[in-house]
Amino acid sequence: MLTRVKSAVAGFMGGIMAGGSSSGGDNPGSELPLKFPYMRPEFLGLSPDEIECSADHIARPILILKETRRLPWATGYAEVINAGKSALNEDQACCEVVVARKRPISYCPPSTPSKTSTNKRRSSLPNGEGPGTLEGLIFHYWALFDGHAGSGAAVVASRLLQHHIVCQLQAVIEVLRNLASLPPTVLGEEPDNHPYLQGNTPGPHRALTRAASLRGAAGAPGSPCSTPPPPRFFTEKKIQHESLVIGAIENAFKEMVRETDDTFLSFECNCLCTAIIIRNGEIIPMSTEFTPESERQRLQFLGFMQPHLLGNEFTHLEFPRRVQRKEVGKRMLYRDFTMNGWAYKTIEDEDLKFPLIYGEGKKARVLATIGVTRGLGDHDLKVHDSNIYIKPFLSCCPEVRVYNLVQYEHGADDVLVMGTDGLWDVLSNQEVAEAVTTFLANCDPDDLHRYTMAAQDLVMRARGVLRDRGWRITNERLGSGDDISVFIIPLMYGNRQP
Repeated sequence: MLTRVKSAVAGFMGGIMAGGSSSGGDNPGSELPLKFPYMRPEFLGLSPDEIECSADHIARPILILKETRRLPWATGYAEVINAGKSALNEDQACCEVVVARKRPISYCPPSTPSKTSTNKRRSSLPNGEGPGTLEGLIFHYWALFDGHAGSGAAVVASRLLQHHIVCQLQAVIEVLRNLASLPPTVLGEEPDNHPYLQGNTPGPHRALTRAASLRGAAGAPGSPCSTPPPPRFFTEKKIQHESLVIGAIENAFKEMVRETDDTFLSFECNCLCTAIIIRNGEIIPMSTEFTPESERQRLQFLGFMQPHLLGNEFTHLEFPRRVQRKEVGKRMLYRDFTMNGWAYKTIEDEDLKFPLIYGEGKKARVLATIGVTRGLGDHDLKVHDSNIYIKPFLSCCPEVRVYNLVQYEHGADDVLVMGTDGLWDVLSNQEVAEAVTTFLANCDPDDLHRYTMAAQDLVMRARGVLRDRGWRITNERLGSGDDISVFIIPLMYGNRQP
C-alpha cells in the first residue's frame, strides 16, 4: 500500500508539472475547449495576447481591473498565476448582477450560458446595478473557484453556477417577494394562521379541496355531517424567507455537481474559498476550511456505514501513526467517528490497513489521494492503481453563512475579502485584515480605485518577491507558489450606490 501511495504522489506531481488535465487524450474533459474554453475573468477585459502574457510563471505579473466600474459596488479584484505547478491559472472568478424572474418550476437554464457578454447584460443598469423597478429578484453575485489538477471544473462552475442559483430562486420568487407573510408549508396554499391550530377555540376553517368534498369529508357540502371538523392540535415550523434563499443556493450546488458529472468527469474544483469581513477593525470569519481533519467524523461514519467504499484496503479508524504488524495484540490509541477524544483498543489484523484519513495539517489526505473534502468534479478519480473511487467521500454541500448588511452602518473601510488558497496558505486572517486596513487608511475615501489597489497590494504580499531561494514574503518566509485570486468588496454599498 505504501508503494502505491508513493507512486500516486509521483504520478500526481508529474501530471501537474506537465500542465494538468486541460487538454488532450481520450479523457472526457478533453472536450472542454469546445464548449467552455479556458479564459481569464471576462470583467478583466483582457485580449488573447494579454492572457498569454499573464501566464508568465517567472515574472508572475499581477492582473487588476482596467476599469473600476466594470464591477458593482466598486469591487476590487487582483490575481496572479502560480509559480509553475501548472501551465494555466486554475483559479476562476465571476462577478455579476443577476435578475431572477418568475419561470415555471420545470424551467431550467441552458447548459450553455447566454452569448450576451456580462458587460452588455449589465450595460442597461447604472454602474452595473439593478433598478428596483425591474420585475424580478435582483442579486449581486461574487464567486471564486479554486481548481486542482486542472482548470476544467473551475471554468465550468464560473460560467454556470449563478444560472443554477437563478433557476432555484425562480421556483420560489413569488414567495420571496411577499415579505408580509411567512412562506407557506405547501406551495400554493395560504398559511395556517388560525388559532384553532394551536388548540384554541375553532375559528374559520380553510376551504376544503375538491377531492375532500367528493369524499364527503366532515364539513363538506352534502356530507353526512355538516359540522366543522374537530380542532387539530399541532404546531408547525415557521420557515423564514432567508431559509429559502439558503436552500436555493444549496440545491444549486447539487445541480452543478450533476453538470460536471455529465460533462467533465475528470476535473476537480474546490469551490469553497475562504472569506472574512473586516468591520471597524474587527475580523468576522465567513467560511470554514474543509479538510480531511475538520470533516474526519463525517468521512469515518461513511466508511463505517459503507465499508465496501474502502475496497478492503483502508480502515475507517484513525491512529496516531501507521499500525505495524508487530503491534497486533497490543493496545494502541485510536479514534472513531463517535469520538472527539482518544482511547485505547487492542490492535487486530484489520487495523493494519491504510487509514481512511492520514497525515495532519496541509498534508492530511483522504484515501491517500486528495486533501480537500468538498468541491465539484472528480467523478472518475480513483485511488492509484485500484478501483476505489474518491467521489463518494467528497461533498458538494456548501457552507452558507448569512450576514445582515442593513443591520450595521458600514464605513468606507469595512470590506469583505474573498480569496483562494494561494492567499490564505501564506497569510493569516489577522495579517490580511491588517494589510487591507492599513492600505485603505492611506487612501482617499472617495477614490473608487482604492479597493482594486488594496486587492493588488494583498496579492503582492502573498506572492512576495522572487529571490535566489524562490518567492519570499515578509521575514523571508516562503511566498505563495499557488494561483492567487482576491476580491475586496466594500460593504457600505449594501444600502446605497457608489
